[in-house]
Amino acid sequence: MTTSTTFLRSPWNGRAGDAELEQWRQVAARVADQLAPGALRRDRGNELPVDELTLLRSSGLVNLLVPEAAGGAGAHWETAFHVIRTIARADASIGQILGYHYFNQACVTFYGDDEDRRLEWYRVSAANRWLWSDSFNPVDPDLTLTFDGSGHRLNGTKRFATGAQVADVIVAGAVPDSGPFAGRLVVFAVPNDRAGIEHLGDWDNLGYRASASSSVRYTDVAVETADVIGVDNDEPFSSMVTPGVQLLFGNIYLAITQAALAHARTLTLARPNAWFLSSVDRYANDPVLHRVIGELVARTAAVEALADALNRRFGDVVGRGGAVSAEDRAEIEVAVAALKVVATEVGLDATSRIFEATGASSTASRNGLDRYWRDIRTHSLHDPVEYKKIEVGAHYLTGAVQPVSLYT
Repeated sequence: MTTSTTFLRSPWNGRAGDAELEQWRQVAARVADQLAPGALRRDRGNELPVDELTLLRSSGLVNLLVPEAAGGAGAHWETAFHVIRTIARADASIGQILGYHYFNQACVTFYGDDEDRRLEWYRVSAANRWLWSDSFNPVDPDLTLTFDGSGHRLNGTKRFATGAQVADVIVAGAVPDSGPFAGRLVVFAVPNDRAGIEHLGDWDNLGYRASASSSVRYTDVAVETADVIGVDNDEPFSSMVTPGVQLLFGNIYLAITQAALAHARTLTLARPNAWFLSSVDRYANDPVLHRVIGELVARTAAVEALADALNRRFGDVVGRGGAVSAEDRAEIEVAVAALKVVATEVGLDATSRIFEATGASSTASRNGLDRYWRDIRTHSLHDPVEYKKIEVGAHYLTGAVQPVSLYT
């Protein structure tokens, strides 16, 4: 295993300064302001977010993490997580697609082993404002990549390919049994419109309804040498993708919770009168509601503080590039798992209990207050949080670390 700082050198060195954070917070806020009015409509209609992703492209957000030398903004991961949270507060589905985009695009760095080739991937992506997706669902059968004498042919189906239906490129991986990559996990990116790619349009779940998370079927799809990003060399830096994606989930659950509380505040302040047994004149002045909201706000603030600290810490670790050690990777993996636990449980509790403060009238369909709980509930089931508790507890007691996977 290499520990050279020149192998897979990271372009994300140092930390985000105040100017960078403020610049992109403002950009994200403007985009979020445009996304928010249609979020409930997209949810109710299970819509494909075509126009919304066009907005992400035109805003420059898709090139946020691309190095300046390749035509991007050259920003840091801390900034990216703040941007994702801002977008997810307006629409969690769009925030999820953007977050996946950042990590799929970053596969160029995590798996690429040639500096010139990495920069070329980034240049082309930046120039065309590509939005990246993936079909890497680890609980589905593996895709089949067959060497045909010159290139490869890809076959198989992957479910829950968030954003793939509306993205520009799809990242996937497979292990061919012959050819130049025989026996190694090849990571590649193919254009969404390549012959043989079929989007099944089967996403109709309880939440994340505008996330374009339908299945992708590959039938003899050509995978050329130029499509190959790299191979998985089983080194810690490449596997930083997984704790990064888990950190993404924690940030999005936090953003959904914050959005739900803000919505509940608006509805509560608009309620006339008060409960007939109360001694106050308006619901917003009722100490019973103050207690409910106060508890939820306080617990959410604690999740935010932990997420902020881990966002910076993740940036520090990936900034080491090929020098990231197995110990570095394990430490942040467990810390992120702890965030996943509290972000999930606080989020589910808060998005359910806000109805205690907002009352029966808030259950009207036009309010859409239910979508926050539905989004967290739907997504959190894809990676049971009970196993994150086991991961954290085992490490605390014995120092045990889970085997590296696409979930740990």
